[in-house]
Amino acid sequence: MGARESHMSQSDLFSWSMEQDPVLRSTIVSVLLLDTDPDWDRLVRTIDRSTRVVPKLRDRLVTVPLGLAPPRWTSDPDFDLSWHLRRGVLPEPADLSAMLEFARTEAMTAFDPARPLWRLTLLSGFGDGCALVLRVHHSLTDGVGGIRIATEICDLDRAGTDRGRPPELASDGGSGLRDILAWNWSVGFDLLRGAITATLPTARRTVTHPVRAVRDSAAVATSLVRLVRPVTTTLSPVMTGRSLGRRLAVFEVPVEGLHRAADAAGCTMNDAFLTAVLIGLRDYHHRHGVEVDRLRLTMPISLRAADDPLGGNRITLARFALPVDITETADLMRAVDAVVARWRREPATPLSGAVAAALNRLPVGLVATMLEHVDFVASDIPGSPVPLYLAGARIDRMYAFAPTIGTAFNVALTSHAGICCIGINADTAAIPNLAIFTDCLAAGFDTVLRLSGEPAPDGGVKPTAGASQSAPTGSVPAG
Repeated sequence: MGARESHMSQSDLFSWSMEQDPVLRSTIVSVLLLDTDPDWDRLVRTIDRSTRVVPKLRDRLVTVPLGLAPPRWTSDPDFDLSWHLRRGVLPEPADLSAMLEFARTEAMTAFDPARPLWRLTLLSGFGDGCALVLRVHHSLTDGVGGIRIATEICDLDRAGTDRGRPPELASDGGSGLRDILAWNWSVGFDLLRGAITATLPTARRTVTHPVRAVRDSAAVATSLVRLVRPVTTTLSPVMTGRSLGRRLAVFEVPVEGLHRAADAAGCTMNDAFLTAVLIGLRDYHHRHGVEVDRLRLTMPISLRAADDPLGGNRITLARFALPVDITETADLMRAVDAVVARWRREPATPLSGAVAAALNRLPVGLVATMLEHVDFVASDIPGSPVPLYLAGARIDRMYAFAPTIGTAFNVALTSHAGICCIGINADTAAIPNLAIFTDCLAAGFDTVLRLSGEPAPDGGVKPTAGASQSAPTGSVPAG
């Protein structure tokens, strides 16, 4: 194999730099519920192989003198798989709430920068099965990339798949002044090549269609402004607090029902997902005696191509407001679809690397103010439509708890084997009573599911909040 990608990309560096403000900590926690205990030795071999397929799982970050280039990914000479792959037993009562309690402390625990930025814990004693809790820094992968990595690890049956010999570990890139010069030359060449690629067609259009060329250039410039403009006010008058406290909750929705609801309105499943969240938020604000017309979200837009390497971030973050005050569910969904489609077509979206590079040169405090006035984050992660197995155990549920990055909460939908697994990561200062909040979101999904023309699940969508949810508002949360 060739040399590794030596330096952080600008998007990965953006995630890593945010660690200077713990409220913006970019940790992803994934929880896999298994129907039985996996074979431990087989699991160890599987995870060891994955660290060879994705070499960054064996890399640590090394800073470059004077900041002349982003930190380098370099092989950890002391890499110890047993440090990153652990097992334990859930305390009694060993239920879903106990598992979420463990996961939430993982979500706000800082990484050791001297080691690779991940940890996987097998928790036994969870009913008849067990749980796997993965903690990984966002700079290692995004949601879609994480699913692609999972396909390299998981099997389609209990017996497993013979994947052959694990790949040889790639060599590190260079180091020192030569490496710094090479990185800067590479970046400069890529910018120059991109400029030439963009300029030649523009030059031709300037001659043949001068008015359109000027209009296109202005559109890109205006789009860039929309992507990076400061957000100085929070649209929600209720979810305004920010802190280090986190609580987690989950519930599930049938994939087919959400698909049918989206089809009934002529929209996508992502539109149905966002509409359900907005209806839930409208109800939550009603319960606080407040009416809201719009709420602002950050939505990751995947830029990952089929031939992109595993790991790393291939997303751009779009921040925009969505309507909340449209009472008819189908009409609201179509309005959401129109707004999201417009942002997906933003001319500056392919320039996300350049945008991240610009933001990386701003003080973290300034970037924090831009992020902390966004109301929430919503992530839709398409998973496997069929059951998957890991070291002989079937994966029954796959929940993702993505970082809030300064907002009130992050709600992530991961589809898995016919089930939409909904994971909520909430800031306790913004949402002091997670049980009520989650009930509202679950009711929003019930409302959207009625568009499918099929009966809702027995008793409707049933949320499960973390064990500490019953604690009084003034209590100090872990993390």
